[in-house]
Amino acid sequence: MSGGSGAVARLSCITFDCLDEEVVASFWENLLGLGSRHRIGPYVFLTDPNGVGFGFQRVAAVTTGKIRVHLDIHADPLDAVIERALELGGSFARGYEDGGFLVMADPEGNEFCLLPGGEWRLDDDGIAHYPGSTAH
Repeated sequence: MSGGSGAVARLSCITFDCLDEEVVASFWENLLGLGSRHRIGPYVFLTDPNGVGFGFQRVAAVTTGKIRVHLDIHADPLDAVIERALELGGSFARGYEDGGFLVMADPEGNEFCLLPGGEWRLDDDGIAHYPGSTAH
């Protein structure tokens, strides 16, 4: 880090707004193998094996429209992770097919990309290519 302030910022928690924090927390807990579940008021907190926190906050209404931040999830094997996400209540997000990325959504519509293990590439237009995948 450059600069003289000595300040260091690090990722502590990724927080999702949810109508039903239990449903969304369970989806991500089971998809990513998160643990250390605890609840404080309208929040459910989980931790990934690397120590990154995931928070699920109950809200009165969800935000609609294009999300500016999303998770990219390493998925190996891709088809099995897609199947697991669907079993847990996830769905395919529509409208991203031209970008080549496999975009899914959790039970409340929070979007994420599944990136296959092994080789995949981006072309000069930013289009993703997943060789050998039957999922997309």
